[in-house]
Amino acid sequence: KGEQLKAVLHVLYLIFNEGYSSGSGPVLNRTDLANEAIRLTRAVHSLVPDDAEVTGLLALMLLTDARRAARVGPVGELIPLDEQDRTLWDRELITEGIALITEALSRGAIGSYQLQAAVAAIHDEAPSTAATDWAQIRLLYGMLMRMSDNPMVVLNHAIATAMVDGPSEGIRLLGPLDSDPRLAGHYRLAAARAHLYEMLGDHVRAVAAYRSAADLTASIPERDYLIARAARLRARADSTR
Repeated sequence: KGEQLKAVLHVLYLIFNEGYSSGSGPVLNRTDLANEAIRLTRAVHSLVPDDAEVTGLLALMLLTDARRAARVGPVGELIPLDEQDRTLWDRELITEGIALITEALSRGAIGSYQLQAAVAAIHDEAPSTAATDWAQIRLLYGMLMRMSDNPMVVLNHAIATAMVDGPSEGIRLLGPLDSDPRLAGHYRLAAARAHLYEMLGDHVRAVAAYRSAADLTASIPERDYLIARAARLRARADSTR
């Protein structure tokens, strides 16, 4: 029974992720998929309300979906977290999600969905990117790294580390991922590196990495955002010469 439930949760997690951030095509969000994943996870939660990981997954979906309206611009363009209008975030979903993850974490045994929901809760409670508790987020990703061998967790840990210790340290931590076949050549790795180079003020490397990321993604809104970011940085670099 435990393994079956674990498999069901994993499928629901994948459906939600594809709905919230479509991996390919012209639209960033597949609202139908995200809503269906949330509906089904609510149904599972009603059947096993005492399962902390079911509760954690539902909390993660609600806390992530709460930001949906602010994540897409008027013509479907991607708006990254640090540029979003946080007044557009759904406070009812955030309140429900925080209540769920608080309840789940109080039960003792902590799983990966609960930790990811805790990260989402920290983002949702912060008034801005600068005011976000990045040290706590880094700690949570460190716990996730010990729990599972997932290169995307390592990438997120590196980004959180960059926000605490500076971009140079984040770039150093991204290095080993180049030799990980699961992530090498993935646009998210190039995009993360581009962002950290931009933070560092190395616009030449940042532009190259943004363009590389744009070439690697199959999502048109993601690609357009990365190309625009590269062009903006290039223009800024040119204007200072």
